[in-house]
Amino acid sequence: MKRRTRTYLYLTMLLLLLYIGLLGLLYLSEQGDGSATIRTFGDAFWYSLVTLTTVGYGDITPVTPLGHAVGVIFLLLSAGIMMTLFGAVLSFVTSEGLPILMLSLQRQKNWYYFADYGAESNTLAANIHKEDPDAVIIYGEKKDEQMEFPDYPCLFLSLSPARIVARKKGKGANCKVFLMKENDIGVNSRAVGLYDLPVEVYARTTNGQDHLSDNINFFHSYDCCARQYWRSRPLCSHERTIVIIGFENYGRCILERAILTNILSVKQHVAYHIFGDATEFLAMHSHLHEVFSMGEASETNDSLFFHDAFWENHHELLAKADRIIICPDDEPKGWGIYWRLHKYYRFSGHIDLHSNRKAPGVSYFGANEDIYTPNQIMRTALNKAAVTINEIFRRSVSYPTLSWEELDDFHRESKIAAADHLLMKIRILLNDETITEFTTDTVKRAYQRYCETKTSASTQDMYRRLDHLRWLRFYTFYNWSYGPVRDDNAREHPMLCPYADLTPEQKLERDAAWEILGSIAVKL
Repeated sequence: MKRRTRTYLYLTMLLLLLYIGLLGLLYLSEQGDGSATIRTFGDAFWYSLVTLTTVGYGDITPVTPLGHAVGVIFLLLSAGIMMTLFGAVLSFVTSEGLPILMLSLQRQKNWYYFADYGAESNTLAANIHKEDPDAVIIYGEKKDEQMEFPDYPCLFLSLSPARIVARKKGKGANCKVFLMKENDIGVNSRAVGLYDLPVEVYARTTNGQDHLSDNINFFHSYDCCARQYWRSRPLCSHERTIVIIGFENYGRCILERAILTNILSVKQHVAYHIFGDATEFLAMHSHLHEVFSMGEASETNDSLFFHDAFWENHHELLAKADRIIICPDDEPKGWGIYWRLHKYYRFSGHIDLHSNRKAPGVSYFGANEDIYTPNQIMRTALNKAAVTINEIFRRSVSYPTLSWEELDDFHRESKIAAADHLLMKIRILLNDETITEFTTDTVKRAYQRYCETKTSASTQDMYRRLDHLRWLRFYTFYNWSYGPVRDDNAREHPMLCPYADLTPEQKLERDAAWEILGSIAVKL
């Protein structure tokens, strides 16, 4: 609270005490006089009000000398008291007093605290409000006078998360805290002590972490963009050649999601051509050659081609590509590539451009309103599906396994990758490549189709092969290799082998990633 506000409050309290004392003195001086009209404390209060407000009805007046003296004091103080009270009320309304009071009256609602106001925070808050109109949106800073007020109800309070939590007093759901600037958790003073608070924290990062403590979760805007891209523009069975131009943060995540998610047939052979500096990526993922054909076309596996030359030199490749993804981190550079392709090159596939700027006739992706959504940032549905997959898996095997809470980040991510592939499984089961969202109808129909078709031994074997391929890609991407005994420290696993070499029980484990559709169908 500002010093000026405190001064107003202290002065108001002092004048209030003085006022009550004068009322008592007026009452005591008048009540003993037979001709007095002020006979009760209420009469004294009424007289003070009409005097201080300069109304002066004249129906009640003091008759004793001491009463006259008190009346004179009321007359002299009337202007000062009214100005002070008005100033205190004005200060309360214009400062943070009123917002804090409003906050305290809404403790049962869901609170969402943003450390700073910015384009990303504003977009996520607006999407939260769409899903939860009663949500209390709080920005931990004062509103800039030049700032346009958001289109949704929100409070600007220069308060730390700890003080916000103290105001909630444990009522309703835990407050959620968002740090929307990249790698902000290490430098923002609002992040100090968050791991000690009963809050869920979501911090934007560019590194590979997913958790810092039990309540602090990281999200990657580049990965959110890639997830949304392949979800809204899924790989189709007719596509054989995909070109990615720009291999920085966005391009790398788009390729990563393609590696982990784009599995729709055990016979697929998609060639990904990547233009950009991939030196670090290839050094980090040194086992990709075990599941991909590297630099050479294949009729049995997907292929990865990393080009050092300029994309401008590959006219024939661009002409035959089924899809061209333009995704340098620098958006103006991406637009330049887009216009040069249209102006000078022949192409038969479609072009997708990463851009937050919309333009008619352009197939763009990565707009803030698509990336910064509650489901993308908090991964609520994805995490629930991953937890369910883990529980189904635990019930399907005879050996001891870990609960979700006991899993480390890597093995949690393994289950999340399985959940990420669910939409692709639904498309496969329903033979419909246009599906981009989970709905009650599609999930129920997909699970019904799964139950009907898995009675065929060959079809069930195909389902298991498909998920084993997805599983192989995930573990290989994180540099695991075959070992006769599982060793997490050495990153070795006995199931990192061809499907035909698996034991019957190991093949059975692959059913969990399909059976989850039944659990989702029941919940929907």
